[in-house]
Amino acid sequence: MENEMKYEEAMAELESIVGKMEQGNPDIDTLGEQLRRAQQLIKLCRDRLTKTDEEIRRQLSEEEG
Repeated sequence: MENEMKYEEAMAELESIVGKMEQGNPDIDTLGEQLRRAQQLIKLCRDRLTKTDEEIRRQLSEEEG
């Protein structure tokens, strides 16, 4: 399911989680769950950015070559 999530959707969910945490008074019962989800979303976004960067570099090097 996460692999189908778009980068923009992942960022929006991550921003929502961070916003809730920044408001203070976090829900202690779900804090651990929210942190795990945030870590998953960060990894997904980082992986997407890395993949896109590699694709761009490959295409640019093909054009130069």
